[in-house]
Amino acid sequence: MTASTPIGPRLVVGSFVDMAGVARAKAMPADRLDVFVAAGAGVSPSWLVFCVDDHLAFTPSLSVVGDLRLRIAAETVRDLGDGTLWAPADLTDQDGTPSAGCPRHALRTAASRLRADGVTARIGHELEFTLFPSPGAAGNLDDGNWAAYGLESILRQGKFVGNLLTAAKRAELPVDQVHAEYGPNQFELSIGPADPVAAADRAVLARTLVCAAARTNGMLASFSPQPTADGAGNGAHLHISLRRGGSPLFSGGLGPHGLTDAGAGAIAGLVTALPDLPLILTGSAVSHLRMRPDNWAGVHCCWGLENREAAVRLCTDTAGNPAGANIEVKPVDPAANPYLASAAVLGAAHAGIARGLPPPPEVTVNPADLSPQDRAAAAVRLLPTDPSVMLERFACSPLARELFPPLLREAVHRVRSHELERYRDLPADESTSRLRFAWTN
Repeated sequence: MTASTPIGPRLVVGSFVDMAGVARAKAMPADRLDVFVAAGAGVSPSWLVFCVDDHLAFTPSLSVVGDLRLRIAAETVRDLGDGTLWAPADLTDQDGTPSAGCPRHALRTAASRLRADGVTARIGHELEFTLFPSPGAAGNLDDGNWAAYGLESILRQGKFVGNLLTAAKRAELPVDQVHAEYGPNQFELSIGPADPVAAADRAVLARTLVCAAARTNGMLASFSPQPTADGAGNGAHLHISLRRGGSPLFSGGLGPHGLTDAGAGAIAGLVTALPDLPLILTGSAVSHLRMRPDNWAGVHCCWGLENREAAVRLCTDTAGNPAGANIEVKPVDPAANPYLASAAVLGAAHAGIARGLPPPPEVTVNPADLSPQDRAAAAVRLLPTDPSVMLERFACSPLARELFPPLLREAVHRVRSHELERYRDLPADESTSRLRFAWTN
């Protein structure tokens, strides 16, 4: 075989994202693709309680007993190159019915509930990541002259970016934008919007391609919410657009900035529910290091037009916004399971629409600059970062009980409890160092 001879498919990999936000996988020879589709690959229920450090946080319902299947669909298979195929996998029971612990099915259910009320959703994921040198390799990393969003910063990584975009095209991943970010060796990848499940699948695929392109260029990609104690944090923002009867909910209405009543209700639902959801959206042991005011992380639970310090940023329908009006949910970070995070956000928006909630007053300035009186008037709160508060609010949340089956809630609560107990109280330089590559595919 010569160097130019194409490599045919040799391996098919099906991946599942666990409660810690880590992608786990099983693989088969490519000629057994039909088996992976029809019967799946066997996995232990313990996959539901894997923690970020591979500790198994067993619960009364999830132990060494039982068996589940990872099943893929032929239409979702993508070519990663070098003879490897990939597909997102559903977690099912032995008879093929969705497992109560399957995050992908939880998102599918949340989107179906919206559709039952005549509302369709599209989501676009933005992924931030930081590049580090691979041990023993000569990666072309910043030499101390990094400029945030700098021209030279992105050009110096032209080979990495080129490899990434080539792989994305081969794998049918639509990339809207890639740029150098604020922190040294930090980049952001914006993925084209899709229906909620396909969008989350794309986020998993994108991370896989980023990691592969980084390795090819002698580097490692970190998707940690806070890769270094004193550096920039990584977000995983969600952009959501909603339509009913073909008409957008975030434009064309009589409300502020063209909001319809339903669009305003969706924003209100998010602002109301987000304080119950940090365990899903920002629940890792290092997430709190990113969740600070003046860090563009959306720690202030409020909303505003193009307000990047608000948890919910409204992006209106203008010529500069070709995807149309949408809302960006900023607190989400890369340690979150993208399926669960999307389900939580859609569920909160749906609850606000169904209840006809009016949103609190818009915040038009940096929320940190508001007086105590103005903060109270706009109902601005800081999202919880204290472990006991996050765990309790999730456990007691009516919305979480509505969105996630008991088995899934039990797994999330136990996994995050272990991680917060084990790593949260370590010095920041130690916790960020130990968990730097925990969420790398």
